[in-house]
Amino acid sequence: MQSTAANPIRGIVLKILSVIVFLVMSTCIKLAGNGMATGEITFYRSFFAIFPILGYLAWRGELRTAFQTRSIWGQIIRGFVGIVSMTLSFYGLVRLPLPDAIAIGYAMPLFSVIFAAIFLKETLRAYRITAVIVGLAGVMIISWPKLTLLQHADANTAEAALGAMALIGSAILGAVAMLLVRRLVQTEKSSTIVLYFSLTASVFSLFSIPLGWPPMTLEQKLLLIAAGFCGGLAQILMTESYRYAEVSTIAPFEYTSIAFGLIVSYFLFGNVPEPLMLIGTAIVISAGVFIIYRESRLGLERKAMRKLVTPQG
Repeated sequence: MQSTAANPIRGIVLKILSVIVFLVMSTCIKLAGNGMATGEITFYRSFFAIFPILGYLAWRGELRTAFQTRSIWGQIIRGFVGIVSMTLSFYGLVRLPLPDAIAIGYAMPLFSVIFAAIFLKETLRAYRITAVIVGLAGVMIISWPKLTLLQHADANTAEAALGAMALIGSAILGAVAMLLVRRLVQTEKSSTIVLYFSLTASVFSLFSIPLGWPPMTLEQKLLLIAAGFCGGLAQILMTESYRYAEVSTIAPFEYTSIAFGLIVSYFLFGNVPEPLMLIGTAIVISAGVFIIYRESRLGLERKAMRKLVTPQG
């Protein structure tokens, strides 16, 4: 087993590396082009992610027990919700500029706060409510110019609007998947949850074959294989990052993805960010960082209270 001693710098570096590798995954999908079925993309992303995950589990000596689960139906339901979310995100990704897709995806933790309050009865204080409302307003600032394109008859502009809607739907379902994972971790190992998700997503994506999987070029196949491998590798890097530092330390670095995304989008696809997109992104990031900060502060307060009420010696 590997050491899990606190090492915030290592945790931050691993998190940033995971962000970069996830961005490489998204870039490969965009480079592969618009001509493919979304279910086809999802299959390649899920199936080829399994191989680095299996290698990682073997390295940690956890491969033998990785398939043992106490909640197979919980794994299947989480996999189904996750793959629908992933499919919607890929649909939006290939139809919108990369930074726009990344920024709208930042809505997922905002929705997860709302759903945790509704379904898990978690306390939703005024600060968090305000942050969520502000963050969702930022998402609408980013999305609204695309959504209004539905009024036009042009196919390309209509697809951009549908892409924005798909990404919002993906964020909502992604938040539901997060709640399902929070229940699963009570009885399941993280490695088991990750492995079963890739397996169930691969199987579920095959049901889209009757809808039509157009033939791909060799270049497209290689790009999607690379996307799948990068997806699995990024998941491993992200998992490892949380072994070395607190969530509140690591989580804000997720937002470095927008900076990297802007650079890649400009140089590879010639996309120049719109002012409204930048404003909305700044609002969403500010709301997200504030929620992380509040959670960190509340966590410290709860630890202090436990020390006060715990009998000594």
